Amino acid sequence: MFDFHTHFIPNDVLLWLKDNEKSVHAVREKRSPDRAEFLTVNHKWGFELKDSFFKEELYLKEQRKAGISHSLASPVPQLFLYDLAEEMTDELAFVYNKALSIWTEKHSNRLSGLGTIPLNSPSKACERLSEAMDLGLKGAIIGPGASDKLLSNEVFTPFWEEADRRKAIIFIHPLLSEDPRLRRKMMPNLIGVPWETTVCAADLLLSGVTDWFPNVKILLAHGGGYLPYQIGRLNKGYEKWADVSASIAAAPDEYLRRFWYDSVLWHEESTAYLKNLVGEERIVPGSDYPFDLCEWPPADVGHKGAEALLSVKIEA
Repeated sequence: MFDFHTHFIPNDVLLWLKDNEKSVHAVREKRSPDRAEFLTVNHKWGFELKDSFFKEELYLKEQRKAGISHSLASPVPQLFLYDLAEEMTDELAFVYNKALSIWTEKHSNRLSGLGTIPLNSPSKACERLSEAMDLGLKGAIIGPGASDKLLSNEVFTPFWEEADRRKAIIFIHPLLSEDPRLRRKMMPNLIGVPWETTVCAADLLLSGVTDWFPNVKILLAHGGGYLPYQIGRLNKGYEKWADVSASIAAAPDEYLRRFWYDSVLWHEESTAYLKNLVGEERIVPGSDYPFDLCEWPPADVGHKGAEALLSVKIEA
């Protein structure tokens, strides 16, 4: 079995946060005696810093215990830091990518990795993506945009060009929605996270980005958000409105098969629907480990999507 949606924080990153805690407003606090410390960066997106986030042997042990033979480890979205100074975001990306590459290379039979990039500086993002892949990482995990710009914005064109040239995996993982209507009942996570994925994916689809950069392997978190479920509405808009069809060469449902999707859905029928819609070679097992809201162990949706995404034959 595989797990293509996991998160890890190398010790070098925690040391960097400690050294720069005032600049990035990093706060660790004990909220409950029976839970680990919570880490909050820049006054938002606090999360429980469990041992499994940063203890290498524990991470590998728990993956092995769950029957997982190969995992794709990604940085945590709380440390994208797109809203801080470009220099800080870039520096952390350098530290994170180097440390993650060393760990994944050490256990290359068990692990692959994705880097993080300073998306708030598209020119630096290109450099860090190229550097990360030179270090052996498979691409990068990114948010659904930066500086109030969606990923189809022309400022990100150099980044997409580099990702296309390197045939990178680009894992789009949203942050918590800041919509003020959702500030209750954990809705920024429950509803806002898949909504952010939906907005980003629909924008990429309708803008023609996947036509311009066909070699990029775009992986959508949490089963693609709400996009697969509402694809009929996009198809109808494509038929009715020239503004919808202007930038794409086929109906939206055909473009769905140009993305990859993880299986973090917690619902067998939803997973089966997605598999039927896009094909099993476009779905990869994922868990969102070790966050509280993870599907553990991940659904076993087979090897085809994982092997297609990595472009290799992986022994189970």
